[in-house]
Amino acid sequence: MPFRRLLLPLLATFALGACTHAAKPVPPPVTVAPAPLKIGLALGGGAAKGFAHIGVIKMLEASGIHPDVVAGTSAGSVVGALYASGMDAFALQQTALGLDEAKIRDVRLFSGGLVQGQALQDYVNLLLHRQPIEQLKLPFAAVATELETGTRTVFVRGNVGRAVRASSSIPGVFEPVEIGGKHYVDGGVVSPIPVDAARQLGADFVIAVDISAAPDGSSPQGMMSIVGQSITIMGRQLAAQESARADVVIRPVLTGIGPTDFEQKNQAILAGEKAALAAIPAIRARLATLEATRQAATATR
Repeated sequence: MPFRRLLLPLLATFALGACTHAAKPVPPPVTVAPAPLKIGLALGGGAAKGFAHIGVIKMLEASGIHPDVVAGTSAGSVVGALYASGMDAFALQQTALGLDEAKIRDVRLFSGGLVQGQALQDYVNLLLHRQPIEQLKLPFAAVATELETGTRTVFVRGNVGRAVRASSSIPGVFEPVEIGGKHYVDGGVVSPIPVDAARQLGADFVIAVDISAAPDGSSPQGMMSIVGQSITIMGRQLAAQESARADVVIRPVLTGIGPTDFEQKNQAILAGEKAALAAIPAIRARLATLEATRQAATATR
């Protein structure tokens, strides 16, 4: 009898503990929010028309849209490198307005009158305080064309000025740039609008800026204009294919501004502002759609 009296309380205690353990609430599943969307800016080539990129950046910043990565081809690589270094749109505009084209055009007579490009390289490195690409504030890529094989090359580290020089070396106007035993010319030959390079930098959403234009029937004047228009004609199909992989394409209206019209900086910047301002609603709408899709995908996991 005493044993039974001792056993019954023990059994009751054990049963109560088991019930208490079974009733312990299950913690809710942990929901991991998706990482913020990474916005990429792909700046195309177009020589003096590249000042339009500054106007585009001005309107993006004014609208609270700040790219996380930047890729540039030719003129786009110049603006892109300066922007990636931390210059805001107004600093870019002041730099552009103060640019003396003669200071970056170092013609060498013994090479057939071609522009060497060293002056452009030095100018960019001076503005960036000789920082290498990997130390810029934003991830940056300059796209060039390897002359030996015709392949696209994306520079994401090393000397910024040299990468920009390679990306901007228009065939027949600039001397090819030698880097690591290879020779490079303008990135517009293979990638007029560097959308894929922006994706390589990790962009989830790419805003492309196309400053090329279809021939308007007028005859280009001067060697650089002829070569520039020839490259544009050859690259139109490539540009169409690559821009189709962007989320939004901004196309400034640059009628009457040629690749050598550096004196029309203000007009090009204004054209960029107008085109970007018109594109802001589409950018916001597509960003919202992509964000909603990502949130829904996360919720169903």
